Amino acid sequence: MRAIKGVITAPDVFEAVFEAHYEEIRRYIARRLDLGVAEDLAAETFLIAFRQRDRFDAVVGGVRPWLYGIATNLIGRHRRTEVRRYRALARTGPPPDEEAPDQRVVDRLSADVTVDRLAGALARLSQGERDVVLLVAYGGLGYDEVAEALGIAMGTVASRLSRARTKLREVLG
Repeated sequence: MRAIKGVITAPDVFEAVFEAHYEEIRRYIARRLDLGVAEDLAAETFLIAFRQRDRFDAVVGGVRPWLYGIATNLIGRHRRTEVRRYRALARTGPPPDEEAPDQRVVDRLSADVTVDRLAGALARLSQGERDVVLLVAYGGLGYDEVAEALGIAMGTVASRLSRARTKLREVLG
């Protein structure tokens, strides 16, 4: 990726960032909220990133955690919706997804058993714990990337994840 003094400045460089990460960020947001807002928030994530591209410093960290951090902050604005969604999932089960129909049937049969309990457990986590768990689970980020995305210490990531795992084990058994 072309950068000047570690800062993304050229629009064509940003276009490459968009192409490389848009779908991943959209899927992360869709998992946290729903498909209806995922497109809008993913677009807003990249709009914010484009406007703030002169602030990005490759020496400090990578593009991927930076984008996840922006997306997570936007999701924070929709926190009530997210918690309501997890509570609704706990009552009704998972929504349809984008997989092939035959795979959905197999996945749904096995997922229906636990999705309501998992959604309820996620709704009970604190905002910080839920952000860490879902950045690891949905985003596939490592501890260092989660710390960078949320602007917290790696030890905080580890402690939040540990507390969240304990709470999830208590609920899920």
